[in-house]
Amino acid sequence: MNNLENKKYWIWFSLIENLGSARGKILLEKFKKPEKIYYAKKEELKNIKGIGEKIIENIMNKQTKEKVNKHIEYMEKSNIDLITIEDKEYPINLKNIYDYPLYLYIKGNKKILNENCISIIGCREYSTYGEKCTKYFSYNLAKEGKVIVSGLARGIDSFAHKGAIEAKGKTIAVIGSGLNIIYPSENIELANEIIRTGGAIITEYPIGIKPLKLNFPARNRIISGISDRLLVIEAKKQSGTLITVDFALEQGKDIYVVPGNIDSMNSVGTNELIKQGARLVTNYKEVIT
Repeated sequence: MNNLENKKYWIWFSLIENLGSARGKILLEKFKKPEKIYYAKKEELKNIKGIGEKIIENIMNKQTKEKVNKHIEYMEKSNIDLITIEDKEYPINLKNIYDYPLYLYIKGNKKILNENCISIIGCREYSTYGEKCTKYFSYNLAKEGKVIVSGLARGIDSFAHKGAIEAKGKTIAVIGSGLNIIYPSENIELANEIIRTGGAIITEYPIGIKPLKLNFPARNRIISGISDRLLVIEAKKQSGTLITVDFALEQGKDIYVVPGNIDSMNSVGTNELIKQGARLVTNYKEVIT
């Protein structure tokens, strides 16, 4: 693991309350490095377009600076690393999206971030059909050497990770909280298994951040952004899955959809995507050709 002391200013930068990647980029454009922002005077931060008084207060907050050493200590004990936009391990695919995260907290295998990734997503309230389809696609795509990416949610996401593990393949879970808070808690053992089998858990949220509802749409842009292709299995009409699809379309990704039973609520969203031009697939080979 890299010496986290070298990244202490990046860790501090990630802890600034309500900063976000857009404002973070504005600051980095002006100051180039988090270290320079850390030592900046209040006067230097004023009059930067997009950086308001409240954010300046958060940047100057002494308590945030005091938290850094505790974070480093916890990260070292827990084998958590931070990959920044400056690091060679940072996923190339993510660099190409509009709202790319400036850093990623990671536990597990960094090498797979730049391998051939396919995201598999779907709804939490799955059917037996959805479970079977997800395991089939995930297992076989992982056997073909693809890294399976999903969001560690219950339902389709969980089966996507499990299928890859059963195939002795690799999988990446992108979460909407700090790495010390696995959500839902029923997936703590699955998260541990992902790490044990050479996969990774990643997030843009620092230690201690809870899985707030507003974190998940932002998390979804990473799920689609890190992959070349997105496979959708079961999505209701008003589904969070469709937010990820919107990000994927905006990012220019290929969208593949498994068709569903027209009588099922879980298929309304997926069948609609097919009508709109997403590629219908019934065989895993169709996702990689």
